[in-house]
Amino acid sequence: MVFTHAAVGLALASVAVVLSPEHATTAALAAVSGGAFPDLDLLAGQHRRTLHFPVLYWLPAFPALAAAAVVPTGLPVALAAFFLAAAIHSGMDALGAGDELRPWEATSEEGVYDHLRGQWIAPRRWVRYDGAPEDLLLTTLFAVPGFVLYGETVRTITLFSVILAAGYALVRKRVPEYFPERLQ
Repeated sequence: MVFTHAAVGLALASVAVVLSPEHATTAALAAVSGGAFPDLDLLAGQHRRTLHFPVLYWLPAFPALAAAAVVPTGLPVALAAFFLAAAIHSGMDALGAGDELRPWEATSEEGVYDHLRGQWIAPRRWVRYDGAPEDLLLTTLFAVPGFVLYGETVRTITLFSVILAAGYALVRKRVPEYFPERLQ
């Protein structure tokens, strides 16, 4: 679920509160964006393949992290947070269900596409499906740093995201009725 990925990005970026407090909000916003970014491939019809790079996002993430450690200014911190969150998102998708309209049926063995190897990584199904109760729980838990460590802007975005995640969790199993095409 995009909200879980954004919350995980936010939790990871919270290290900036200690290491680079003047850029903590920048890191948070970039991480939320990076956590959500791979799911834009839903619009392309190639979900978990077009913008999901579970291996390749690490290529810009590591140098960006190194740059942010050496020069902790706005742009390096933002790039590090963005690419780290995008990389984590792409890898996390293999821990959930397959890429299918009704993931609770467990009919797909396509978790996320690995462009480097040219094959799909099988879903582990640790989280049964996007929008499952355990997914909402993860969103809520990873959102805690957004409420505790940040100012009004990040708190507002975090609250709005958790509310949307809860709403999505309530209607998730009905989504296929209204969107019979591959939209999840």
